[in-house]
Amino acid sequence: MKIDARSADRFAAKPYPDIRAVLVYGPDDGLVKERADTLTASVVEDPRDPFRVAELSVGALKDDPARLIDEVAAMAFGGGRRVVRLRSSEDSLAPLFASFLADPPGGDTLVVLEAGDLPPRSKLRGLFEKEKSSAALPCYRDEEGTLESLIRETFAQAGYRATPEAIAFLRDHLGTNRLMTRQELEKLMLYKGPVEDGHSSIDMDDVLACVGDSAHLTLDDLSFAVGDGDLAQVERSLTKAFAEGLHAVPLLRAVSGHFIRLQTARGHLDQGQSSDQAVAKLRPPVFFKTKDRFKRQLGRWGAVALGTAINRLLDAEMDCKRTGAPSEMITSRALFELTARAPKSRGGRG
Repeated sequence: MKIDARSADRFAAKPYPDIRAVLVYGPDDGLVKERADTLTASVVEDPRDPFRVAELSVGALKDDPARLIDEVAAMAFGGGRRVVRLRSSEDSLAPLFASFLADPPGGDTLVVLEAGDLPPRSKLRGLFEKEKSSAALPCYRDEEGTLESLIRETFAQAGYRATPEAIAFLRDHLGTNRLMTRQELEKLMLYKGPVEDGHSSIDMDDVLACVGDSAHLTLDDLSFAVGDGDLAQVERSLTKAFAEGLHAVPLLRAVSGHFIRLQTARGHLDQGQSSDQAVAKLRPPVFFKTKDRFKRQLGRWGAVALGTAINRLLDAEMDCKRTGAPSEMITSRALFELTARAPKSRGGRG
């Protein structure tokens, strides 16, 4: 059974009673885990109960496929429904689950599989979408509207009120990984203190004080430093990013995104609009504290230079994927090269 992305949360909270196995998959691993946890909680009160929740690995099933049936058929000590969880699922499991779904054992145990971004041609995904006793639950990255709703709902459920400015900043900077988003929001609420002590209002000062060192702001610092031609800041930002465990490709894509926004605004500028008008058209909007800095870069970087920079970043990303050279070295070289070539004079009207 194929579950629509818009119905995924509702299904995870209350799966259909005739469903024996659910495949939770998608590019947002944080959301995959969250929905798998929700499915487990729909069956078991305590997900840490070893008698009612069993964890299996792909390797264990490859070595002994019969373990799946054994775990599904097992009775819980003390009674109650059981959940069998399987992480890092892959297409190699398709034949095993085809056999399982064709003739499942008796009982009401729910099997929950977690997987990455399975393509439409995936055998495992196709199986779970086709069979009536199984469901495929997609987990796509939060879009702007979904992310803003999540932020508002999280604050409201805990009794906090955030200013529109704070919500807009969080929406534009928290990124698209559901788990990381929730962690940052929980950190912010912990920073504010208990609602009952009069700390229910969250404003920009709170957000900047608490979320200001997040990975996404590190990426903003790096992107602006490259555009400014600030080699020292680029080096500091790269060192911090790599120390925080950020990978090369997301770094390159973040800087590419910054230059693509400059290129978009540059197009408006070259059509005769003012820099204020050109920047105002961008979505999501440029953060007010960096708007002047963005406009200065817009004035210096011409269309040709922006196109060359974007192509250089795309080439670096491809090099990270297809060459044997260390990706951190490729990324650093490309960013230092762009930074050194950053225009120092105005490239057009502002």
